[in-house]
Amino acid sequence: METGHFSLLIKPSGADCNLRCAYCFYLKKSALYPGSALHRMSGDCLEKCIASYMQTEQRVYSFGWQGGEPSLMGLGFFQQAVTLQQQYGRSGAVISNGFQTNGTMLSGSLAEFFTQYKFLVGLSLDGPEHIHNRYRRTIGGRGSFKNAMGGIKTLRRRQGEFNILTLVSEANVHHAGEVYDFLRNEDLRYHQYIPCVEFDSQGKRQPWAITGEDWGRFLLELFSRWYPRDIRRVSIRLFDSILNYLVYGQHNVCSMGNSCDHYFLVEHTGDIYPCDFFVDSELKLGNIQTDSWQTLRASPAYGEFAARKQILHTPCSDCELCTYCGGDCPKYRTRDGRSFLCEGWKLFYAETLPVFRDLAKQLTAQPHT
Repeated sequence: METGHFSLLIKPSGADCNLRCAYCFYLKKSALYPGSALHRMSGDCLEKCIASYMQTEQRVYSFGWQGGEPSLMGLGFFQQAVTLQQQYGRSGAVISNGFQTNGTMLSGSLAEFFTQYKFLVGLSLDGPEHIHNRYRRTIGGRGSFKNAMGGIKTLRRRQGEFNILTLVSEANVHHAGEVYDFLRNEDLRYHQYIPCVEFDSQGKRQPWAITGEDWGRFLLELFSRWYPRDIRRVSIRLFDSILNYLVYGQHNVCSMGNSCDHYFLVEHTGDIYPCDFFVDSELKLGNIQTDSWQTLRASPAYGEFAARKQILHTPCSDCELCTYCGGDCPKYRTRDGRSFLCEGWKLFYAETLPVFRDLAKQLTAQPHT
């Protein structure tokens, strides 16, 4: 059955989490599922999700496990998931599993399992302790830094593959060099930096969110630390994505592309949404227990959501940088359709794009082996 290529982002424990990070946008989504203290995906729902997805035609069957905090599900749940992937996977099928975690609950057995089945773990770390602990705290109000670093040690002992996800908030946006140097000195070489852009119901920027100019200056300081010293030592996802586009002409992150239809979000009940930034009752597309992937992809609501990416702020259409930012993620756009981070992107690209173009030429000129 041909339904087009897409991946799944699954939240098996819904918005449930052992932390209470001040800037978390997903915790409040538990209000969509009242009536129980715990939100957990059932075995039947898991099987239906995996079995139906494995019946579609994909180059890679890509599963992203996220939350909340997916570690709350325990080792047995993910053992069952892998068993089902093997059971329903066709001969030669390529299966990819990603696992996003705060790292504080990673047991040795879970880390060993991730290593055995080649899960790529993304671990949230916002910088050194005094920065990380500003917003990333436990339910009881304690900082989570030491436990997150414990998770890194556990993964390393089991030789697990992992990268670091850093949310750029008011806590660290003016400390790019300090954050980068800390990660580098800890020999953490795979970085992903995500801007914290959050508004209240009146459209006012939240106190932990950053401005566009701050984002641009953060990226410039980050770039100055990375280039030229670390271009072969440290991987920064944004920088890799720019080079990928310049060399191959392909966008490999959704915010740079021109359509929001590359994955589905699966909540713990099997409810389907188009994106984890847009889990709202009016954007619920259906449920995996009752709707096929073919039906979900063909739904008018999904098509309309996907097309939002192409509805650009008028000046964006004439901007030479639009091919790199794609008008940015719809979540980051203001009510007039302009990216809240636009000023920052312009600051960053004005200084770095010539360097990226030169690096791309060097990569293209290298002999292929």
